[in-house]
Amino acid sequence: MTHDTPALHDLTVAGLAAQLRDRKVSAVETAQHFLARARANASLGAFLDINDEVTLAQARLADVALAAGTASPLQALLGVPVAHKDIFVTRDFVSTAGSKMLAGYRSPFDATVVANLARQGVVTLGKLNCDEFAMGSANENSAFGNVKNPWDITRTPGGSSGGSAAAVAARLVPAATGTDTGGSIRQPASFCGITGIKPTYGRASRYGMVAFASSLDQAGPMARTAEDCALLLSAMCGPDPDRDSTSLDVPAENFGRSLNDSLEGLRIGVPGEFFGEGLASDVRSAVDAALKEYEKLGATLVPISLPRTELSIPVYYIIAPAEASSNLSRFDGVKFGHRAEKYVDLIDMYKKTRAEGFGDEVKRRIMIGAYVLSHGYYDAYYLQAQKIRRMIADDFQQAFKLCDVIAGPVAPTVAWKLGGHGNDPLADYLADIFTLPGSLAGLPGMSLSVGFGADRMPVGMQLIGNYLQEAKLLNVAHRFQQATDWHAAKPEGF
Repeated sequence: MTHDTPALHDLTVAGLAAQLRDRKVSAVETAQHFLARARANASLGAFLDINDEVTLAQARLADVALAAGTASPLQALLGVPVAHKDIFVTRDFVSTAGSKMLAGYRSPFDATVVANLARQGVVTLGKLNCDEFAMGSANENSAFGNVKNPWDITRTPGGSSGGSAAAVAARLVPAATGTDTGGSIRQPASFCGITGIKPTYGRASRYGMVAFASSLDQAGPMARTAEDCALLLSAMCGPDPDRDSTSLDVPAENFGRSLNDSLEGLRIGVPGEFFGEGLASDVRSAVDAALKEYEKLGATLVPISLPRTELSIPVYYIIAPAEASSNLSRFDGVKFGHRAEKYVDLIDMYKKTRAEGFGDEVKRRIMIGAYVLSHGYYDAYYLQAQKIRRMIADDFQQAFKLCDVIAGPVAPTVAWKLGGHGNDPLADYLADIFTLPGSLAGLPGMSLSVGFGADRMPVGMQLIGNYLQEAKLLNVAHRFQQATDWHAAKPEGF
């Protein structure tokens, strides 16, 4: 078997899967190629753990099935390398959640998302860097160093799934898993010029996903095209009632079934609140041009309002830290994870372990969460935030009476310089204003590249759909990608 090795990493997931099925390339060759690329570009900081032995063993099994023709019809991804955000626990790779608290930790089981993809025959390439416990918008909160944006290594790739976005954009892996609590798939996908989708809350099991905010966390795929995301999402999702009580009792489905449907008559809602003073002119220009392209494809633009958009920031940063303070209480040095070496008693061990193991941003959110849940403040803050959250969800339902999907920018600006927000966490929080409303409502949302802004940095457009409308979002994104080539652009040198 021969192939043009330099072009192997330029294949999409769908293209690579076809090459593997046709035996034009082997799974072992493919795995070796991507392992070499991951190591050669280690300076990006995208990977936290690589295990050649495990990866190549999985690839050999895939080759056996491919050669024998014994693969299940459902194994559309057989032999395709995928890397996992280090928020998913894995048996064969270290699982740290980007935190010193879990440095060196090995899980006795795989997360459901990881197991679901393994059943499809994917080959695990390794674990990817992320903000500590998925808390951050710049991937600067990882205990194991920053991830760099391959379009400009002085800039952030976005967060918290920055390692996943950077690895896909740099062609170190064809696709990766990510998680989205307040925008952590969509925003890094936008900053790195790739495609990413957060499905409806509950579509993908949270079992084995290290918890940040349980009512918001959701897994999703990150790849170069909507077609690739559809393949991955179809493999990742499905009910998991025995292990995740928030898992939706909705059967797995083929999310690519309507990719090529016409957009004639599609109503795209354009919220005025997403195009206000805070939106950078270069981002607005790229998004406006994309909306014009949709009109050429037969869609109609409909002005809509999401009046509580600004309230999503205080609401999210009350609810998410409250849930984080509860979820992270398990990291106390008793059963697993980091433990302080010197302490005088149990309470002292708790204090020193958590002081040493958690980074500044995680500590900040734990303290905020403990405060808003404390006696005397629960009703004033947490309860009120939950009420407004319900109103934000209602705003979307009113909007969907007028439109089929909602479109707007993913973030107010292109990727900023690493350290650009300095010691101002509020600057990071404000950058989430367009992604937070959909997360609070539990709606599916995605980012697709629609051009470039200042300094030739990628700009992403966000598509938001109603509940369980992932196939529609992927159709809308796919037709745009058929008509344009922004998704095919790649960073120089990769």
